[in-house]
Amino acid sequence: MCRRTATTARPAPPRNDPLLYERLADQWWRPRGAFAMLHWLAAARAHLIPRATRPGAVLVDLGCGAGLLAPHLADKGYRHIGVDQSPTALRQARAHGVTAVQADVLTTPLTDRCADVVVAGEILEHLPDLPRAVAEACRLLHPGGLLVLDTLADTALCRWLAIEIAERLPGLAPRGVHDPALLVNRRRLLDECARHGVHLEIRGIRPALTDLLAWTARRRSSVRMVPTPTTAVLFQGRGRREE
Repeated sequence: MCRRTATTARPAPPRNDPLLYERLADQWWRPRGAFAMLHWLAAARAHLIPRATRPGAVLVDLGCGAGLLAPHLADKGYRHIGVDQSPTALRQARAHGVTAVQADVLTTPLTDRCADVVVAGEILEHLPDLPRAVAEACRLLHPGGLLVLDTLADTALCRWLAIEIAERLPGLAPRGVHDPALLVNRRRLLDECARHGVHLEIRGIRPALTDLLAWTARRRSSVRMVPTPTTAVLFQGRGRREE
């Protein structure tokens, strides 16, 4: 007589788990790896960053990961400082020329007004305290400095596309990477930036559909991000701190 043995279901890992980046550490620089879309977003983010206007200009990259922005800054004249909590990601960032700082982006050890540019790329939607995150980013900017960001909107459409759909498609987002409770309220983001003297302008972006189809068919190595009329899913922000 065969007896069925009871099995205990393994609990799903928590959403927005920082250890996910350690488990997927070998994926950062793979064009078709788990973080492929972050490469496309880094290229789009770099288009918002002008060349440095003075020798020794500093760019602080909050939540820099493995330094995917670095190749796009190589000829722009900045000292690229990357802040992240993942030691394995920072080792890879350092190998790509980033001055790596292991720290919480909500409490960096960097001095006030140290940066010409502060970048917060695909990090705000992972943080539990949006006002504190904005305050820290703005603290680092010197007057006239530039804040550049991209993130996910707190909308039903975004939860469906960026979590329900994207996390099921290879290369768009690792499973469990986003917590829907942390998606970013656009009005609140604009108000918090204004409170710290940054007039932020936002615009929606999305993958170019023809590129995405060609990438899926392995006929392209990357996908361009293009403007879209709505900021209800993925959006970029850019603004200068008041003099």
